[in-house]
Amino acid sequence: MTSARSHEGPGPLRRTGRAIGHALHLPFTGTARGIRKATHAHGAGESGLGKLIELHAVNGAGDVMITVALASTVFFSVPTDEARGRVALYLAITMAPFTLLAPVIGPLLDRLPHGRRAAMAAAMLARAVLALTMSGAVATGGLELYPAALGVLVCSKAYGVVRSAVVPRLLPPRFSLVKANSRVTLAGLLATGIAAPVGAGLQTLGPGWPLYGACVIFIGGTVLAFTLPHKVDSSKGERKARLVPPHGTVAPGSGTRGPWKGRARGRERNGGKRPGLRSVGPSVLNGLQANTAHRALSGFLIFFLAFLLREHPFSGQSAAVSLGIVGVAAGVGNASGTAVGSWLRARGPEVIVVSVLALALGVAVLAALFFSTVMVAALSATAGFTLALSKLSLDAMIQRDVPEEVRTSAFARSETVLQMAWVVGGGIGISLPLNGVLGMSVAAGILALGAATSVRGLLGAARRGSPHPRVA
Repeated sequence: MTSARSHEGPGPLRRTGRAIGHALHLPFTGTARGIRKATHAHGAGESGLGKLIELHAVNGAGDVMITVALASTVFFSVPTDEARGRVALYLAITMAPFTLLAPVIGPLLDRLPHGRRAAMAAAMLARAVLALTMSGAVATGGLELYPAALGVLVCSKAYGVVRSAVVPRLLPPRFSLVKANSRVTLAGLLATGIAAPVGAGLQTLGPGWPLYGACVIFIGGTVLAFTLPHKVDSSKGERKARLVPPHGTVAPGSGTRGPWKGRARGRERNGGKRPGLRSVGPSVLNGLQANTAHRALSGFLIFFLAFLLREHPFSGQSAAVSLGIVGVAAGVGNASGTAVGSWLRARGPEVIVVSVLALALGVAVLAALFFSTVMVAALSATAGFTLALSKLSLDAMIQRDVPEEVRTSAFARSETVLQMAWVVGGGIGISLPLNGVLGMSVAAGILALGAATSVRGLLGAARRGSPHPRVA
């Protein structure tokens, strides 16, 4: 009897249990396979870019968990007037030291060309520890919260700087830098969109729970950073970016006209100094000026509309719904801009920056002239769209034009400038009277200033063309 049953296979109850387990497990394994297939498509898996995309998704999820915890403590938990003071204090305490620390990040990371995986892992692990530190302070809103927030900001920027410098090493064949950057950024945005409601749900359990979630996520990111390919830490087969001397000059010792190659000649050409942003032409500097306007607009809209809509929500809507409309519009715009960047192949980054700056300026002028719910939402979406594309293009120009030996410093310097522009824009938004037409006019003015300082130089660079067609 026993022998006969053993040959009949598992009983109905066991088969049913396996079927239920498979049904419950399938959504997770299927989703994981789908994500892996998307991140590793078009050669990204073979080059290692897919693993960087996944790491950046983890980074975005952890950062948004911390953002949810801080927003609930600093902004939403107090009346508008007190919230203004708290936000201003947060910006002052975190950003003032950041301006001193940020210039050190780039040169320090430049000295770690063979330890970039470790640098990204350290940035993840440090934020895991800081998230635990902040979990005890968010409930009281004490001043000890701010130094920890500063540490998170510095570690986040350090990770971003190294990540941007690593992308060219993992570029698949026939992949433009704009496309690769957009793939990485889009993964971060999607992870942010998924993790934000999870963080909000954890917030209902207690103010420290989103920070516990962030700690777990960053610990996972620490492990994931070491799974990146070893070539991230190796310069084998890698060429330095070329520094081109003024037209008509002759490279020392070459007897021919043309670019100077190598670190020694590059330094000789620059009077013995390390090559930097100013040695590679106007594209990067003008692109940075244009991006400064976009980032200042972003900071301005975030803070101005946050306070404006708390006091004067859209007609027929609550303050929460009004803020939600603006937030969703900005998020959709940002994701759309990143998605558009992922399929742009034959467009120069200079042309992209000029085009999106003109688009944002036009919509801002319309929003000032015809202030309404629709126009504010349209400006928020446009600002997100143009910020994403403009930043992707700036990253591509730095990756193309700045020598490898100082590329990390260049990213650190550009990130510092953009972060300060965001703070300045946010400061204007905090201090401005809560008048919608006035606010949209200031937004248009910010973009007009950026256009006046950058468009001419970018168009000139686009006409001259680039010797690096792969980044187009």
